[in-house]
Parts: sequence; C-alpha cells; structure tokens
Amino acid sequence: MPSPRPAPALPAALLLLAALLLAGCARLPPLEGRSESRLDADTAGTRLGRAVQQAAAPHAAGHSGVFLLDQGRDAFATRVLLAEAAERSLDVQYYIWRDDMSGRLLFEALRRAANRGVRVRLLLDDLGSAGLDAPLAALDAHPRIEVRLFNPFVQRRFKPLGFVTDFMRANRRMHNKSFTADDQATVVGGRNVGDEYFGAEVDTLFVDLDVLAVGPVVQAVSKDFDRYWASGSAYPLAMLVDAGPAAPPPPKDLQNLPERTRAYLEAVARSAFVADLLAARLPLHWAPVELVSDDPAKGLGEAADADLMYMRMARLVDAPAHELKLVSPYFVPTARGTALFEKLAARGVEVSILTNALEATDVAVVHAGYIPWRVPLLRAGVQLYEMRREADTQAPDAKLRLGSSSAESLHAKTFVVDRRQLFVGSFNFDPRSARLNTELGFVIDSAVLAAQLDQQLREKARQRGYQLQLDPQGRLQWLDGRSDPPLVLAQEPGTSLWLRLGVRVLSWLPIDWLL
Repeated sequence: MPSPRPAPALPAALLLLAALLLAGCARLPPLEGRSESRLDADTAGTRLGRAVQQAAAPHAAGHSGVFLLDQGRDAFATRVLLAEAAERSLDVQYYIWRDDMSGRLLFEALRRAANRGVRVRLLLDDLGSAGLDAPLAALDAHPRIEVRLFNPFVQRRFKPLGFVTDFMRANRRMHNKSFTADDQATVVGGRNVGDEYFGAEVDTLFVDLDVLAVGPVVQAVSKDFDRYWASGSAYPLAMLVDAGPAAPPPPKDLQNLPERTRAYLEAVARSAFVADLLAARLPLHWAPVELVSDDPAKGLGEAADADLMYMRMARLVDAPAHELKLVSPYFVPTARGTALFEKLAARGVEVSILTNALEATDVAVVHAGYIPWRVPLLRAGVQLYEMRREADTQAPDAKLRLGSSSAESLHAKTFVVDRRQLFVGSFNFDPRSARLNTELGFVIDSAVLAAQLDQQLREKARQRGYQLQLDPQGRLQWLDGRSDPPLVLAQEPGTSLWLRLGVRVLSWLPIDWLL
C-alpha cells in the first residue's frame, strides 16, 4: 500500500499570496482633517516656568541648564516627576514603548496629568509600539490626550507584512526620544521606555545616558516636536485603530500594586536624586546647548542631505584637535567612517571607541557590520574597546536585578571632543542612523561636563571592557583586564562557535546600508 502523500502546499501558498495582495491593496488613510496643535509657549507662569527663571537668573543669557542622567532609576523618576509637575502640556516622543511595568506606569502618569487638564501629545514609532493598540486607544479616548503613530503599518495584526508591501517606507523609523513638560523642561537621550532602560529588568539592563535640560534649548525641542507632530508620517491613532474603552482606574495606593512594581517605586522614592529634584537642589550645569535633529521628511525618504543630522555630526567628529571618545552600542563605521578615523589618528588625534562585544550586543546582525573594520582601525592606531556582558553587582539598583541573573548591555550614544564638547542623543554611528532613521540629540559646549563624561568613559572602558589589539601576525586579540596581567583571548569572548560563524557569514553580505 503506498504511503500517504503530504498535503499539497498550494493552498497555503495561495493563502499567503492572498494575504500579500490584500496588504498591498490596503493604503494609509489621507491626512486631510487631521487636527492641528502647536506648543504652548506661554508657560513662564507655571511652577516649572518660575523655577527655571529663578535657576537661570545668575547665569549667562542663552545658556541652558543640564544634568546627566546615567542611572536608570533617576531617568525614570525624572520623567514621572515632570509629568506630575506639568500644568499645561506634555509632549512625548519615543521609538520604543514597552507594555511592561515602567511603560504602564508612565502611561498612567500621562493619564493623571490629563485628568488635571494638561494637554498630552504622544508620538510613537509604530514599529516600537508593538502590541499597544488597545492601551493606546484607551489613552487616546481621553479628551486631553492625542496619540499619533509615525510611519504606521496598515496591517495592525501582523505588522511585518508592511516590510513586504511597502519596504522603503516601513524601513524608515523614528528613533527620537524626548519627554517635555510645559515647554520648560525636557529629557533627551538614548533611553526608550521599558524596564531594561530604567534599572527594573531581571534579564538584560541597558547602560544608557539621558540629559535633563531647562532653558532655551527646551523651546528648540518643543518646536522640533511640532515639526514631527505635523509631518506627513504622523498619523492620528484614531485613523488606524478602533476607539477603545476607557481604562479602569489604577490602584490608589502602593499596597494594591504587584510586589515587583511596589518594590521598584519604593526604591525610586527613596532615591536621593528624587529628593534633590523635588527640592530644586539638583546641581544643574549651565552652558551653550544646541539641539541637532533630522528633518522628519527623512521618514518618507524626502529630506535633503543638508537637513540630515549626520551632516552636522560629521562636522563635529571631524573637528577634534587632540582627542575623540566615541560610544556607540551599534557601531558600523563603513569604509567612509573608517577612513575618517584613520585620518584623525594620522593627524595625531587620540581616538577611542567603545561599543558592545558580541556577547553583550542585543542585535548580533549589527555586529556583522562592525567586525570587518576592527583590524583596519587598530592598524591605524585607533583604540577599540568592547563592553563585556556581566552583572554589575555594585550598581545602586543591583538589588532590583535579582543578583547575577542580570547583565548589562551598552545602549548610550555619546561622544566627547577634546574634553570640551559632548554629544548625547539617539544617534548611533551606523548607516541606519545616518540615512534611514530620524534622530535627535544635544551638543553641549562645556569643558566641565565633557571632562566628567570623559572620565566616566575611561573608567567604563577599563573596568567593563575588553581592549582589542593585534598580535605580531596581525590577528585580533581581546585583553581582559580583570586579571593582572590581563588575560589574552584569541577569539570573540563569551560566544559559541555557531554564533561566531553566523556573524562571520553575515559580515560577507552587502547589508551595511540596512544596519
């Protein structure tokens, strides 16, 4: 008797083809009739406005006050406290917003502000808000909250279809991160919204950096938000998602919250940083601060080169006279970037670069775009460091990480030029940040802050990084400084053969422009 034949694959193929055809026929709705709104510039009389005026009075006109947020709990607390302090407006813009503890807590902070009469505008990249249609619809149902999605996907149930039917648009994402209250105070930097960014994750935590800023640069951030809010890529959620029911009220006290949430919030409340922020004792540093950002038309592939942020970044990186310290978790220099660093090193500039080791990165495919350039950079005299994946049990929030089960991955995007100028923002040194995603950040002219960050980067590279070098035959080696003398490793530390092989194969493919 013949064995049963497998069912024909044709029906499945036809179903897939039908789905693709239906997705291809679907179109985003027209933007006619979209409501218009702009920043509320008349906020000098708010609590935040009066506090900023008092703090700015002793300092030079045109200078902004800034404070580096390098601890996850402090970064979370700052956003919550700004939401609580707002009286007129909250403008919030993010690439990723997780449906986890910190994401839900910040949603609730926005809702509480709206209940007080604050106008809330929430602009999220649609790729980074996966699974949030229902919670966002509940927020959008509030009369004082409007939600918009940047470069949204027509297919809501299976968004990846958008990469098949509209790849060139869907591949362009809004990577910006900002949280602005009353046009008076803002947080800008590398952190998205999620437990792993705020010191509350039990698996992988991101080492990241934000800046709290007050003063003139905040108005620049507000105007930039208006550009994105009114751009051709920003679609009101109501045009894409059915209206949702109002969300139930949250528990009124900590005792009714889940244990992990309660423990996290209690730890935040005990923070000395929170007390200093509430009492206006936070030591802001006042300096010239410039906002650099992409034209939002980049999200549609329509921005002119002169309006791209990387052009400004290239001029900054090309300017060092003595030192350049660069941190980029996803570092893909390409031939052009490598030539730039080689030129700087040949000119006598000390160039140091810190990125993730393969064992620490959360996007291994990006590492494939980096590894071909390590040997040329080292030959040119560039110092390369790769951050290890390991738990930091000495960190202030280590007890929230369940001990050694947590490990850190680099996510900060920053550089320091000649210990006098620093950049903090969302920009990675890779082709995606340069050409595809929109980005935003601050350039701060401050020898004090630049020296402070430079010292932190030196310590991070020494304590947590492998230093790369070439052996006499020109082969890569990793120096692990946890022992004395340093342990010398001849292959990617902490990785399997299959991972190394897979990344090596990917490095041969012409995919740098996607990374």
